[in-house]
Amino acid sequence: MATAKRDYYEVLDVGREAGAEDIRKAFRKKAFELHPDRNKAPDAEPKFKELNEAYEVLRDAEKRAQYDRFGHASPGQGGAGFDGVSGFPDFGDIFDAFFGGTGAARGGRPGAQAAERGADLQVALTIEFDEAAFGTEKKFDINRVEACSRCAGSRSEPGAKAEKCAGCNGTGQVRQVQKSVFGQFVNVTQCGKCGGRGQIISNPCTACKGAGKERKQRTISVKIPAGVAGGSQIRLTGEGESGANGGPRGNLYVALQVNAHPLFDREGDDLVYALPITVAQAALGDEVEVPTLEGKTKLKVPPGTQPGSVFRLKGQGITHLRGHGRGDEIVSVDVVIPKTLSAKEKKLFQELSGSLKKPDMSKKDEGFFDRIKQTLG
Repeated sequence: MATAKRDYYEVLDVGREAGAEDIRKAFRKKAFELHPDRNKAPDAEPKFKELNEAYEVLRDAEKRAQYDRFGHASPGQGGAGFDGVSGFPDFGDIFDAFFGGTGAARGGRPGAQAAERGADLQVALTIEFDEAAFGTEKKFDINRVEACSRCAGSRSEPGAKAEKCAGCNGTGQVRQVQKSVFGQFVNVTQCGKCGGRGQIISNPCTACKGAGKERKQRTISVKIPAGVAGGSQIRLTGEGESGANGGPRGNLYVALQVNAHPLFDREGDDLVYALPITVAQAALGDEVEVPTLEGKTKLKVPPGTQPGSVFRLKGQGITHLRGHGRGDEIVSVDVVIPKTLSAKEKKLFQELSGSLKKPDMSKKDEGFFDRIKQTLG
Protein backbone atom coordinates (compact mmCIF):
# COMPACT_ATOMS: atom_id res chain seq x y z
CA MET A 1 0.00 0.00 0.00
CA ALA A 2 1.50 3.30 -1.12
CA THR A 3 2.24 5.89 1.54
CA ALA A 4 0.31 9.14 1.13
CA LYS A 5 2.46 12.14 0.31
CA ARG A 6 2.89 14.82 2.94
CA ASP A 7 1.74 18.35 2.31
CA TYR A 8 4.55 20.35 0.68
CA TYR A 9 4.11 23.24 3.12
CA GLU A 10 4.45 20.77 5.98
CA VAL A 11 7.61 19.30 4.43
CA LEU A 12 9.21 22.77 4.31
CA ASP A 13 7.68 23.73 7.66
CA VAL A 14 6.19 27.00 6.35
CA GLY A 15 2.70 28.42 6.30
CA ARG A 16 0.61 28.73 3.15
CA GLU A 17 1.05 32.49 3.25
CA ALA A 18 4.88 32.15 3.12
CA GLY A 19 6.64 34.31 0.55
CA ALA A 20 9.27 33.15 -1.94
CA GLU A 21 12.12 34.26 0.34
CA ASP A 22 10.61 32.40 3.32
CA ILE A 23 10.38 29.24 1.23
CA ARG A 24 13.94 29.65 0.03
CA LYS A 25 15.27 30.10 3.58
CA ALA A 26 13.31 27.13 4.87
CA PHE A 27 14.66 24.91 2.10
CA ARG A 28 18.22 26.06 2.70
CA LYS A 29 17.98 25.23 6.39
CA LYS A 30 16.51 21.76 5.89
CA ALA A 31 18.80 20.98 2.93
CA PHE A 32 21.83 21.42 5.17
CA GLU A 33 20.28 19.13 7.75
CA LEU A 34 19.13 16.33 5.45
CA HIS A 35 21.61 16.16 2.55
CA PRO A 36 23.07 12.61 2.47
CA ASP A 37 26.59 14.02 2.23
CA ARG A 38 26.14 15.30 5.78
CA ASN A 39 23.34 13.23 7.28
CA LYS A 40 24.06 9.48 7.35
CA ALA A 41 20.71 8.51 8.91
CA PRO A 42 18.83 5.77 6.94
CA ASP A 43 15.84 8.04 6.31
CA ALA A 44 17.89 11.08 5.26
CA GLU A 45 17.84 10.18 1.57
CA PRO A 46 14.06 9.82 1.17
CA LYS A 47 13.46 12.92 3.31
CA PHE A 48 15.85 14.96 1.21
CA LYS A 49 14.18 13.69 -1.95
CA GLU A 50 10.82 14.74 -0.52
CA LEU A 51 12.25 18.15 0.37
CA ASN A 52 13.54 18.67 -3.18
CA GLU A 53 10.17 17.83 -4.61
CA ALA A 54 8.35 20.23 -2.30
CA TYR A 55 10.76 23.06 -2.97
CA GLU A 56 10.67 22.59 -6.76
CA VAL A 57 6.92 23.04 -6.73
CA LEU A 58 6.58 25.86 -4.20
CA ARG A 59 9.45 27.94 -5.59
CA ASP A 60 7.68 28.16 -8.98
CA ALA A 61 4.72 30.54 -8.91
CA GLU A 62 2.73 28.67 -11.58
CA LYS A 63 3.33 25.22 -10.07
CA ARG A 64 2.55 26.54 -6.59
CA ALA A 65 -0.77 27.99 -7.79
CA GLN A 66 -1.74 24.64 -9.31
CA TYR A 67 -0.71 22.82 -6.12
CA ASP A 68 -2.70 25.21 -3.93
CA ARG A 69 -5.76 24.49 -6.08
CA PHE A 70 -5.49 20.79 -6.84
CA GLY A 71 -2.95 19.44 -4.32
CA HIS A 72 -0.75 16.50 -5.35
CA ALA A 73 -3.13 15.66 -8.19
CA SER A 74 -2.50 18.97 -9.97
CA PRO A 75 -2.47 18.68 -13.81
CA GLY A 76 0.92 17.97 -15.34
CA GLN A 77 2.45 16.61 -12.14
CA GLY A 78 0.73 13.32 -11.73
CA GLY A 79 2.18 13.13 -8.27
CA ALA A 80 5.52 12.17 -9.75
CA GLY A 81 7.46 15.19 -8.52
CA PHE A 82 11.17 14.22 -8.59
CA ASP A 83 10.70 10.48 -8.34
CA GLY A 84 12.49 9.97 -11.65
CA VAL A 85 15.65 11.82 -10.56
CA SER A 86 18.52 9.62 -9.36
CA GLY A 87 21.34 10.84 -7.11
CA PHE A 88 21.77 14.15 -5.36
CA PRO A 89 23.50 17.42 -6.18
CA ASP A 90 26.88 17.95 -4.56
CA PHE A 91 26.62 19.60 -1.14
CA GLY A 92 28.92 22.33 -2.39
CA ASP A 93 26.38 23.14 -5.10
CA ILE A 94 23.78 23.79 -2.40
CA PHE A 95 26.20 26.10 -0.61
CA ASP A 96 26.99 27.98 -3.82
CA ALA A 97 23.35 28.23 -4.86
CA PHE A 98 22.41 30.08 -1.69
CA PHE A 99 25.58 32.05 -0.93
CA GLY A 100 26.39 33.29 -4.41
CA GLY A 101 29.64 31.40 -5.03
CA THR A 102 30.73 28.78 -7.55
CA GLY A 103 32.23 25.39 -7.06
CA ALA A 104 35.60 26.89 -7.88
CA ALA A 105 35.27 29.67 -5.35
CA ARG A 106 35.39 27.28 -2.44
CA GLY A 107 39.00 26.48 -3.16
CA GLY A 108 40.09 30.05 -3.83
CA ARG A 109 38.78 31.74 -6.93
CA PRO A 110 40.80 30.72 -9.97
CA GLY A 111 41.04 32.47 -13.26
CA ALA A 112 43.18 35.23 -14.67
CA GLN A 113 46.17 35.55 -12.41
CA ALA A 114 45.99 38.67 -10.27
CA ALA A 115 48.98 40.79 -9.36
CA GLU A 116 50.85 39.28 -6.43
CA ARG A 117 53.15 41.05 -4.00
CA GLY A 118 56.75 39.83 -4.00
CA ALA A 119 58.27 37.81 -1.17
CA ASP A 120 59.78 39.56 1.85
CA LEU A 121 63.48 39.07 2.61
CA GLN A 122 65.44 39.27 5.85
CA VAL A 123 69.14 39.78 6.47
CA ALA A 124 71.16 39.89 9.71
CA LEU A 125 73.54 42.83 10.09
CA THR A 126 76.10 43.17 12.90
CA ILE A 127 77.17 46.67 13.99
CA GLU A 128 79.50 48.04 16.66
CA PHE A 129 78.35 49.37 20.03
CA ASP A 130 79.28 52.97 19.14
CA GLU A 131 77.41 52.73 15.82
CA ALA A 132 74.25 51.68 17.66
CA ALA A 133 74.68 54.54 20.13
CA PHE A 134 75.18 57.33 17.59
CA GLY A 135 73.69 55.91 14.37
CA THR A 136 75.40 55.08 11.12
CA GLU A 137 74.85 54.07 7.51
CA LYS A 138 75.81 50.59 6.36
CA LYS A 139 75.97 48.82 3.02
CA PHE A 140 75.55 45.11 2.37
CA ASP A 141 74.88 42.76 -0.54
CA ILE A 142 71.76 40.65 -1.08
CA ASN A 143 70.68 38.17 -3.74
CA ARG A 144 67.07 38.65 -4.80
CA VAL A 145 64.58 37.92 -7.59
CA GLU A 146 63.95 40.85 -9.93
CA ALA A 147 62.10 41.41 -13.19
CA CYS A 148 64.17 40.19 -16.11
CA SER A 149 66.38 43.02 -17.36
CA ARG A 150 65.94 41.92 -20.99
CA CYS A 151 62.17 41.60 -21.21
CA ALA A 152 61.25 43.82 -18.20
CA GLY A 153 59.10 40.99 -16.88
CA SER A 154 56.95 40.60 -20.01
CA ARG A 155 58.36 37.08 -20.60
CA SER A 156 58.54 37.74 -24.35
CA GLU A 157 61.51 38.70 -26.48
CA PRO A 158 61.83 42.50 -26.83
CA GLY A 159 59.51 43.60 -29.65
CA ALA A 160 57.43 40.42 -29.54
CA LYS A 161 53.90 40.41 -28.20
CA ALA A 162 52.04 37.76 -26.27
CA GLU A 163 48.99 36.24 -27.97
CA LYS A 164 45.55 36.06 -26.45
CA CYS A 165 44.83 32.56 -25.26
CA ALA A 166 42.24 30.88 -27.49
CA GLY A 167 41.24 28.46 -24.76
CA CYS A 168 39.84 31.17 -22.46
CA ASN A 169 39.64 34.12 -24.85
CA GLY A 170 42.17 36.00 -22.74
CA THR A 171 40.23 35.82 -19.48
CA GLY A 172 42.39 33.14 -17.84
CA GLN A 173 39.18 31.35 -16.83
CA VAL A 174 37.18 28.48 -18.24
CA ARG A 175 33.47 28.41 -17.38
CA GLN A 176 31.54 25.17 -17.34
CA VAL A 177 27.75 25.07 -17.01
CA GLN A 178 26.31 22.26 -14.91
CA LYS A 179 22.67 21.40 -14.38
CA SER A 180 21.19 19.95 -11.23
CA VAL A 181 17.84 19.71 -9.52
CA PHE A 182 18.49 23.20 -8.17
CA GLY A 183 18.88 24.71 -11.58
CA GLN A 184 21.89 25.77 -13.62
CA PHE A 185 25.28 26.35 -12.01
CA VAL A 186 28.48 27.80 -13.45
CA ASN A 187 31.81 26.31 -12.39
CA VAL A 188 34.78 28.61 -13.04
CA THR A 189 38.25 27.08 -13.25
CA GLN A 190 41.70 28.29 -14.24
CA CYS A 191 42.52 27.85 -17.89
CA GLY A 192 44.90 24.93 -18.26
CA LYS A 193 46.27 26.14 -21.56
CA CYS A 194 47.66 29.48 -20.38
CA GLY A 195 47.88 28.74 -16.66
CA GLY A 196 45.40 31.50 -15.86
CA ARG A 197 47.45 34.28 -17.46
CA GLY A 198 45.13 34.80 -20.42
CA GLN A 199 48.13 35.01 -22.75
CA ILE A 200 50.31 32.59 -24.66
CA ILE A 201 54.01 33.44 -25.01
CA SER A 202 54.92 32.39 -28.54
CA ASN A 203 58.40 33.96 -28.53
CA PRO A 204 59.79 33.62 -24.98
CA CYS A 205 62.62 35.81 -23.73
CA THR A 206 65.99 34.16 -24.33
CA ALA A 207 67.46 35.54 -21.10
CA CYS A 208 64.86 34.27 -18.62
CA LYS A 209 63.37 31.49 -20.79
CA GLY A 210 59.94 33.04 -20.48
CA ALA A 211 59.93 33.22 -16.68
CA GLY A 212 59.99 37.01 -16.59
CA LYS A 213 62.38 36.99 -13.61
CA GLU A 214 66.05 36.60 -12.81
CA ARG A 215 68.29 36.61 -9.74
CA LYS A 216 70.48 39.65 -9.16
CA GLN A 217 73.17 40.63 -6.65
CA ARG A 218 72.42 44.07 -5.28
CA THR A 219 74.18 46.41 -2.84
CA ILE A 220 71.73 47.91 -0.36
CA SER A 221 72.31 50.92 1.88
CA VAL A 222 70.48 51.26 5.20
CA LYS A 223 70.46 54.19 7.62
CA ILE A 224 70.64 52.99 11.22
CA PRO A 225 69.19 55.51 13.66
CA ALA A 226 71.01 56.45 16.85
CA GLY A 227 69.89 54.51 19.91
CA VAL A 228 68.98 51.16 18.32
CA ALA A 229 69.51 48.04 20.40
CA GLY A 230 70.40 44.49 19.49
CA GLY A 231 67.37 42.59 18.27
CA SER A 232 65.88 45.65 16.54
CA GLN A 233 64.56 45.28 13.01
CA ILE A 234 64.52 47.89 10.24
CA ARG A 235 62.05 47.59 7.35
CA LEU A 236 63.13 48.71 3.89
CA THR A 237 59.89 48.99 1.92
CA GLY A 238 60.03 47.69 -1.64
CA GLU A 239 63.52 46.21 -1.36
CA GLY A 240 62.32 42.59 -1.31
CA GLU A 241 61.72 40.29 -4.27
CA SER A 242 59.87 41.27 -7.44
CA GLY A 243 56.11 40.66 -7.51
CA ALA A 244 54.27 38.42 -9.97
CA ASN A 245 51.98 39.66 -12.76
CA GLY A 246 52.96 43.28 -12.18
CA GLY A 247 52.56 43.11 -8.40
CA PRO A 248 54.65 45.30 -6.06
CA ARG A 249 57.95 44.26 -4.52
CA GLY A 250 58.12 42.72 -1.11
CA ASN A 251 59.97 44.33 1.80
CA LEU A 252 63.47 43.77 3.16
CA TYR A 253 63.87 43.41 6.92
CA VAL A 254 67.29 44.11 8.46
CA ALA A 255 67.74 42.36 11.82
CA LEU A 256 70.41 44.14 13.86
CA GLN A 257 72.98 42.53 16.12
CA VAL A 258 75.22 44.77 18.26
CA ASN A 259 78.69 43.78 19.40
CA ALA A 260 79.48 44.13 23.11
CA HIS A 261 81.60 47.06 24.31
CA PRO A 262 84.87 46.27 26.12
CA LEU A 263 84.17 48.82 28.90
CA PHE A 264 80.44 49.53 29.08
CA ASP A 265 77.25 47.61 29.72
CA ARG A 266 73.93 48.96 28.50
CA GLU A 267 70.83 49.37 30.66
CA GLY A 268 68.14 50.87 28.45
CA ASP A 269 69.64 54.18 27.30
CA ASP A 270 72.08 54.34 30.24
CA LEU A 271 75.66 53.09 30.28
CA VAL A 272 77.15 51.30 33.29
CA TYR A 273 80.89 51.53 33.88
CA ALA A 274 82.87 49.88 36.71
CA LEU A 275 85.58 52.32 37.92
CA PRO A 276 88.56 50.61 39.60
CA ILE A 277 90.23 52.64 42.39
CA THR A 278 92.69 51.81 45.16
CA VAL A 279 91.94 51.60 48.85
CA ALA A 280 93.88 54.84 49.34
CA GLN A 281 91.84 56.65 46.68
CA ALA A 282 88.62 55.44 48.27
CA ALA A 283 89.70 56.54 51.74
CA LEU A 284 91.40 59.83 50.89
CA GLY A 285 89.44 60.83 47.78
CA ASP A 286 90.86 61.66 44.37
CA GLU A 287 90.13 63.11 40.96
CA VAL A 288 90.21 60.42 38.29
CA GLU A 289 89.65 60.09 34.55
CA VAL A 290 86.56 58.16 33.45
CA PRO A 291 86.03 56.93 29.87
CA THR A 292 82.85 57.90 27.98
CA LEU A 293 81.66 57.15 24.47
CA GLU A 294 83.16 60.47 23.35
CA GLY A 295 86.46 60.41 25.23
CA LYS A 296 87.59 60.84 28.83
CA THR A 297 86.15 63.12 31.48
CA LYS A 298 87.14 64.06 35.07
CA LEU A 299 85.32 62.62 38.08
CA LYS A 300 85.88 63.63 41.72
CA VAL A 301 85.88 60.68 44.14
CA PRO A 302 85.13 62.08 47.59
CA PRO A 303 87.00 60.82 50.68
CA GLY A 304 85.43 57.78 52.31
CA THR A 305 83.92 56.45 49.09
CA GLN A 306 82.57 52.95 49.67
CA PRO A 307 82.89 49.97 47.30
CA GLY A 308 79.87 49.92 45.00
CA SER A 309 79.20 53.65 45.35
CA VAL A 310 77.71 55.05 42.17
CA PHE A 311 77.98 58.39 40.37
CA ARG A 312 75.87 59.65 37.48
CA LEU A 313 77.33 61.47 34.47
CA LYS A 314 74.36 63.27 32.91
CA GLY A 315 73.87 63.01 29.16
CA GLN A 316 76.82 60.66 28.59
CA GLY A 317 74.72 57.60 27.70
CA ILE A 318 72.88 56.36 24.59
CA THR A 319 70.86 58.65 22.32
CA HIS A 320 67.13 58.24 22.88
CA LEU A 321 65.72 56.39 19.85
CA ARG A 322 62.29 58.04 20.09
CA GLY A 323 62.79 61.47 21.55
CA HIS A 324 65.47 64.03 22.29
CA GLY A 325 68.59 63.86 24.40
CA ARG A 326 70.64 60.98 25.77
CA GLY A 327 70.73 58.67 28.73
CA ASP A 328 73.35 58.87 31.48
CA GLU A 329 76.54 57.05 32.32
CA ILE A 330 76.40 55.28 35.67
CA VAL A 331 79.86 54.95 37.26
CA SER A 332 80.13 52.21 39.87
CA VAL A 333 83.16 52.28 42.15
CA ASP A 334 85.16 49.07 42.37
CA VAL A 335 87.75 49.26 45.18
CA VAL A 336 90.60 47.02 44.13
CA ILE A 337 92.21 45.08 47.01
CA PRO A 338 95.83 44.14 46.27
CA LYS A 339 96.40 40.37 46.21
CA THR A 340 100.11 40.63 47.12
CA LEU A 341 101.94 43.20 49.28
CA SER A 342 105.57 44.16 49.63
CA ALA A 343 107.09 44.08 53.13
CA LYS A 344 106.82 47.86 53.37
CA GLU A 345 103.18 47.88 52.20
CA LYS A 346 102.30 45.10 54.63
CA LYS A 347 103.84 47.01 57.54
CA LEU A 348 101.95 50.17 56.61
CA PHE A 349 98.64 48.29 56.43
CA GLN A 350 99.33 46.69 59.81
CA GLU A 351 99.98 50.08 61.38
CA LEU A 352 96.82 51.44 59.69
CA SER A 353 94.75 48.52 60.86
CA GLY A 354 95.59 49.17 64.51
CA SER A 355 94.31 52.73 64.27
CA LEU A 356 91.13 52.10 62.25
CA LYS A 357 87.73 51.87 63.92
CA LYS A 358 86.17 48.43 63.64
CA PRO A 359 83.00 48.27 61.49
CA ASP A 360 79.59 47.92 63.17
CA MET A 361 78.63 44.26 62.55
CA SER A 362 75.09 44.78 63.90
CA LYS A 363 73.99 46.84 60.86
CA LYS A 364 73.17 45.49 57.45
CA ASP A 365 75.32 46.99 54.71
CA GLU A 366 73.52 48.23 51.64
CA GLY A 367 74.35 45.90 48.79
CA PHE A 368 75.96 46.83 45.54
CA PHE A 369 72.96 45.99 43.39
CA ASP A 370 70.64 47.94 45.68
CA ARG A 371 72.76 51.03 45.17
CA ILE A 372 72.78 50.47 41.42
CA LYS A 373 68.98 50.17 41.37
CA GLN A 374 68.58 53.34 43.37
CA THR A 375 70.86 55.23 41.04
CA LEU A 376 69.18 53.92 37.88
CA GLY A 377 65.77 54.59 39.35
